Amino acid sequence: MLCRKIVCVGRNYHGHIAEMKSEDPMEPVLFLKPPSSLIGDGDSILLPRGIGRIDHEAELAVIIGNRGKNVPVEDALDCIAQVAVFNDVTARDLQATAKKKGLPWTISKGIDTFSPISDSCPVENVEDLQDLDIELRVNGVIRQRGSTSEMIFSVAELVAYISRWMKLEEGDIIATGTPEGVGPIQPGDLIEVVIPKVGRLANPVQSL
Repeated sequence: MLCRKIVCVGRNYHGHIAEMKSEDPMEPVLFLKPPSSLIGDGDSILLPRGIGRIDHEAELAVIIGNRGKNVPVEDALDCIAQVAVFNDVTARDLQATAKKKGLPWTISKGIDTFSPISDSCPVENVEDLQDLDIELRVNGVIRQRGSTSEMIFSVAELVAYISRWMKLEEGDIIATGTPEGVGPIQPGDLIEVVIPKVGRLANPVQSL
């Protein structure tokens, strides 16, 4: 399935908002990552030298199966074909600099290998998208632990909102936000993300 775009959601968990010293959003905060940043389970996250701190962000991803535009919330889940585990790797210092200047976050989010995603599974295998545990470990140590029940905007609300502004195409990925606990990664680390009933994702970290 061809991925045309990766739509990511920022500030969708209160804990993460607090740790980033941000404000609760009135509407979903969206940004895009290029499909060229995608890698799979077992592939290496490659860190360019000299760009400062780089963080992990564990997330649930949903993959669109049916095209949709201006989709009502009550029909939004019908657009989803598959779900997967996602890691929204972020060059945090570059992002912070862009924010201070009022500039887009594109470079900090869109670097090659900065969108690890697991093998997907049919959405029918998951009873409730709003009742899934998310856990991320770095070298076996838990860094992030949360639940999709803590989302500010539900998956259905996100799909409906995004479809107001851009047509959702088959293969599009929506990364639904990260719980608290984001932190730095470095060469030699092994990043593991698990969402039971959805999948597992493990990626070693290397420097370029």
